[in-house]
Amino acid sequence: MESRLSPRDAALHLAIGLFVTEEARLGQAAEIAGITQASFLKELGRRRIHYSTQELAEDLKVVESFGR
Repeated sequence: MESRLSPRDAALHLAIGLFVTEEARLGQAAEIAGITQASFLKELGRRRIHYSTQELAEDLKVVESFGR
């Protein structure tokens, strides 16, 4: 029996791949996956994919720039 990915799972896999290869930032990857950034971070943790404090600092700068 062939296993198929749901559209949601396919989007999540794509988002994780783009995030890991640094082609998408955290917020972009979460948006592609159709989930919140917090949920995306939990999914990364579940898969043992690490998000560094340097990456967090860079993403926070981007978020802060939106408020200006």
